[in-house]
Amino acid sequence: MQNISKYSKGYYLPPQRCNSWVEKEYVDKAPIWCSVDLRDGNQALVVPMTLEEKIEYFNFLVKIGFKEIEVGFPAASQTEYEFLRALIDRNLIPDDVTVQVLTQAREHIIKKTFEALKGAGKAIVHFYNSVSVAQREQVFAKSKAEIKKLAISGAKLIKKYADRTEGNFRYEYSPESFTGAEPEYALEVCNAVLDVLCPSPDNKVIINLPVTVEMSLPHVYASQVEYMCHNLKYRDDVIVSLHPHNDRGCGVADAELGLLAGADRIEGTLFGNGERTGNVDIITLALNMYSHGIDPHLDFSDMPEAVKTFERLTDMKVAPRQPYGGALVFAAFSGSHQDAIAKGMHYRVENEPDHWSVPYLPIDPHDIGRRYEGDVIRINSQSGKGGIGYILQTKYGYVLPARMRESFGYEVKDISDKTHKELKPEEVYNIFTKNHLNIANPLAFDSVHYVQSGSGIQATVSVYHKGKKCEYTAIGNGRLDSVVNALRDKFLADFRLEVYEEHSLETGSTSKAAAYIGLVSDDGRFCWGAGTDEDIINASVKALICAINRIKK
Repeated sequence: MQNISKYSKGYYLPPQRCNSWVEKEYVDKAPIWCSVDLRDGNQALVVPMTLEEKIEYFNFLVKIGFKEIEVGFPAASQTEYEFLRALIDRNLIPDDVTVQVLTQAREHIIKKTFEALKGAGKAIVHFYNSVSVAQREQVFAKSKAEIKKLAISGAKLIKKYADRTEGNFRYEYSPESFTGAEPEYALEVCNAVLDVLCPSPDNKVIINLPVTVEMSLPHVYASQVEYMCHNLKYRDDVIVSLHPHNDRGCGVADAELGLLAGADRIEGTLFGNGERTGNVDIITLALNMYSHGIDPHLDFSDMPEAVKTFERLTDMKVAPRQPYGGALVFAAFSGSHQDAIAKGMHYRVENEPDHWSVPYLPIDPHDIGRRYEGDVIRINSQSGKGGIGYILQTKYGYVLPARMRESFGYEVKDISDKTHKELKPEEVYNIFTKNHLNIANPLAFDSVHYVQSGSGIQATVSVYHKGKKCEYTAIGNGRLDSVVNALRDKFLADFRLEVYEEHSLETGSTSKAAAYIGLVSDDGRFCWGAGTDEDIINASVKALICAINRIKK
């Protein structure tokens, strides 16, 4: 890793200053999207998809909302050819969707490509040749003039075969390895191609500027794109497209800054699948826009299903930290994060703000089919009282008092720490019910009756103590106080009632109530109990007995 002298930048800056894109704050509208999953994505798979898998994937892309889909390189293999023919012959291409095919700028390949397109009605024919310094010198051993001539020849052949084939064909040209070419030379080649293709308002030409290999920081690419946008001929009738790869991990940044620089269109794949480090991830781009209130015109409202379909058809795995789609991208294990999220969610319920602004959650997970419990609040040894309390409240309806929430949080974290595993919501609930809810051993609640007395309220409490039924009576300032006095005096438990809270678990005439009691024993231990019952007073007595039982352990 010490031989750095062998490396130098392989990119070229535009001959003029092109950085007006820096004055723009964000991408304010969705680009034209083109999925290249079935070409770039499929060719990068260890085992490419079968014909029927490709058809299913095509339908999946249509369902998401893609209107332009590159379906392959039909002249490259019989499988690719048959896939395109299946789409056409089975009438699987919706009227509002345009398929795109890739071809090299060579006559026999172009000829076979148009043979494969017969009956398509409409299509984008995407042709390319490489223009980078490295490819010119090392691969083709051709001069700038010869490479330009190859591009012009390809454009003429594309037009010739398009004119001979029934259908409405649009053209796309890519100066492959654009990022490794001199921008002024790439511009010269593209303009020469445009002169042949003659773009018009009714038949715009796509000039695609691929980041075939990332070579620079994203701002350099943005400047290259802006230079092209400002200097291309027929600009009003040209759609400038971007095709970023992710070699430096900056594919999303390249795309977003390229759009700020004037591009109109993006070619990419779902979850960034593609050669080497992959193509730009269209899901990330689309949902980044969505998080700014921009409609991406793509539907990712069921992200779990999108992940499942992608993984099944490609045999690839979506990384757990993959933006938006990964299993852990909304997960908060940290106690402080969980507490902030829980408070943010409560704030939304209480204040009904117009815009989403919950801490640590850039978008509402519900918008893409994710759940708060299980997806957002995840419980392990790093979790805090806020997240654990949030799980109990939102999933099971129990609103623990603040001090009980803290105590129970330590209890749950200790179990997670000792078992070395994450605890699912139902496991947290089971810990709560087992250790704190309606515990009836050694003391079990039977019934209680109250009588108004001159000095207060008299309670007669019927309980089972180690299986034997007993009754205890005492007077107090209120119902719960009289029960406390009865059990303290007769059960011989020396304790002090420190906390009492209650709430309804459900709404309606058959709703249950939950009560929470915090007791301090004579040796200073703080014990919690919770009780539920249709009657709030009975729930309170059950919570009290539960707490006493914990003291007696």
